[in-house]
Order: sequence, then structure tokens, then C-alpha cells
Amino acid sequence: MPSRYPAEIPPRWLMTDERLGDGLWRALRRLPPGSGVVFRHYATPLEERRTLFERVQRVARARRLVLVAAGSALGGTLRHGRVAGAYSWPVHDRAEALAARRARAKMVMVSPVFPTRSHPGAPALGAARAARIGRLAGVPVVALGGMTERRWRRVAGLGFAGWAAIDAWVE
Repeated sequence: MPSRYPAEIPPRWLMTDERLGDGLWRALRRLPPGSGVVFRHYATPLEERRTLFERVQRVARARRLVLVAAGSALGGTLRHGRVAGAYSWPVHDRAEALAARRARAKMVMVSPVFPTRSHPGAPALGAARAARIGRLAGVPVVALGGMTERRWRRVAGLGFAGWAAIDAWVE
């Protein structure tokens, strides 16, 4: 039986949220084909969220982007979150990495690697520690939190499969 997951883990990811506003469309255009998008928009009312997700889904298909939905499943998509069968799993510490392993997540997103505007004041893990934590999951590890293309080039050699960001795609 063929896997429902993409064959490759995309090396670049956009994490969406309400802060993007109309910058969401610019960010989606800036992603190279084959990149990934984690659609979050947790604070958006459900019907509006579904409508927005459908628009993002059309862009993702046209641009050959892997689209993953966080929170409630939207249209049978790949899932992001701490749920059985999740494609991607958020990891902030050792316990979450081990939980991702038990749940057989396809990949983990470890954060925050660097200080980030999304979580002001939260202590950053640092690249080496984030990589060590991520490896506990036994699956590809994506660096998240304060990431940019430049920072990605600095940390790629630590074993990360890719990187994810919000601001890096709109600035």
C-alpha cells in the first residue's frame, strides 16, 4: 500500500498564522516548489479558517507545496500536532521528542532554536541542543524558531533535514 506521506521531507517550511495577514500570499509565492506549509491560523473562526485553508490549498497544489494542517483536520489533509498519525510533530523538549517517536510521526519540528518573535522572552534551545533533542524522535528534524536562510546554512550540518519560519518568508 503506498504511503499517504510525501516521499521526501521538504527542506523549507512556512508556518502560517494570523500575524501574516495578506503577507501570507507573498510568503506562499516566495517558497520554492517542493517546500512545505503548516497551516495554523488557530485563532481564526472555523468557517473563515476553512475558507482560507481552501485558498491556501489551491495555491499549494499549483506551486507543488506540501500542505499540512494544524489543529482540527481540514479536508483529509496531512496533520501537524500531537495526534496519532501526525505527519509533523512539534517538539520543545526531550519528552515531546520521545512522544513523537511513540506516535510514529513522520518528522519533528524542534523549537525554538533561536529567539523568536512568536514566543517573546522564551529561552532558545540553541542549534546543537535542538538537534540532539530532535534526534531522539528517530525521524527527520526540522529547525524552527528564529530561522532564516542564513541561519539554516549555519546549522544544516548538525543533522537537520530542513528549516521552518514565519517571518523569514515575508521580510
